Amino acid sequence: MSNNQNEEKSVKDKVMDSLETSKNEQSKKETKNSDSNERSIGSRVKQEKKKGQTKPIKTLPDSPKKRRQKEDKIVNRIATIVVLTLLVIIGISGFSFYRYVTDSLAPLDKSDKEVIFVEVPIGSSNKMIGNILEEHKVIKDGTIFNFFTKFNNYSGFQAGRYQFSPSMTLDEISQQLKEGGLAADQADARLTIPEGYDISQIGDILEKETSFKKEDFIALMKDEIYFDKLLQKYPELLTDASESKGVRYRLEGYLFPATYDFFEGMALEDFVTQMIGKTNEVLTGYYEEIEESEWNVHEVLTLASLVEKEGVEDKDRRMIAQVFFNRLAIDMPLQSDIAILYALGVHKELVTYADLEVDSPYNLYKHTGFGPGAFNNPGENAIQAVLNPEKNTYYYFVADLATGKVYFAETLDEHNRLVEQYVNK
Repeated sequence: MSNNQNEEKSVKDKVMDSLETSKNEQSKKETKNSDSNERSIGSRVKQEKKKGQTKPIKTLPDSPKKRRQKEDKIVNRIATIVVLTLLVIIGISGFSFYRYVTDSLAPLDKSDKEVIFVEVPIGSSNKMIGNILEEHKVIKDGTIFNFFTKFNNYSGFQAGRYQFSPSMTLDEISQQLKEGGLAADQADARLTIPEGYDISQIGDILEKETSFKKEDFIALMKDEIYFDKLLQKYPELLTDASESKGVRYRLEGYLFPATYDFFEGMALEDFVTQMIGKTNEVLTGYYEEIEESEWNVHEVLTLASLVEKEGVEDKDRRMIAQVFFNRLAIDMPLQSDIAILYALGVHKELVTYADLEVDSPYNLYKHTGFGPGAFNNPGENAIQAVLNPEKNTYYYFVADLATGKVYFAETLDEHNRLVEQYVNK
């Protein structure tokens, strides 16, 4: 072998050795990097485990049967809670109701001996009487009183005026209602309210015959809270009055003229309420007829208050009522002197031309229609005249001041001649 060949072999071996060495070093390096990466990944996994950020292990879903069992358990638990809650509520409510009934059966206040006057209207049922006693604060609950009387077979309660107190038992009250109210001869005063008297005149009677003061009575007539209480009690009677505008007194026309008993210690509200109750009692027989007419209760009483003072005889009143209806039909003012006197707030026989100029919604010479409300408190005959007028074609009437006879006319000229003949003479 030549020297050149030996040298080439030597070089080749060196190259191969170098390549082998480089490959071994690269392999060691890769192995080192792989170990480093594994350690890094392991370190991150440990950190994630520490932080709780590892992904949850997926589990198989529950079977339908298992899900139903879980749902049934939840439903049963909720149902148990609801039932227990309802039982607690029912128990509390039952106990509260028992306590309420027990308290209602006992006297309202055993220590309160105050005498309270109560008016029981004719035809009152046990339920109505119970409500009246509750309103007057004699008993706690009118419904319980009604059940008490039915349970004990109490009946035959009498209308009238009674003296009760909150210290009385339901049995004591029932016995007194069976025996009857106060007799007329037990009254401290008997007041007769004449037909056609207005509120001011009624106030004068009250102050003269009783311990009531006129100013207190007038104040009560203006008390809207008191009126609202009456409205709740007598809605059929007072609903139209509640809607009227510009009235002096809402209750003018609703204080029925009759004879009333007064007892010392009686509240003014109680005395007045019996007058309103009397009006309602009288009108009960006419409500259906009024409903079928063109007019409401307030308008009927307003016109009746004019008819009450304009005529004396019932036939004249029916004729006058029709005259007013004839005027209303052609939008002619009613031109009543009674309205002028009410607007002026005076009582006198003759009305002057100057009086006709009074600035008031009650001036029916200047204003058409009925006016704001009644001008006095009419009796039943005047109410009947308005509901059953005597048909005629007259537009005017005048009364002979000497005899009281009323003359009617169709024209103004004829009316003026009658005035000259029977008034100006």
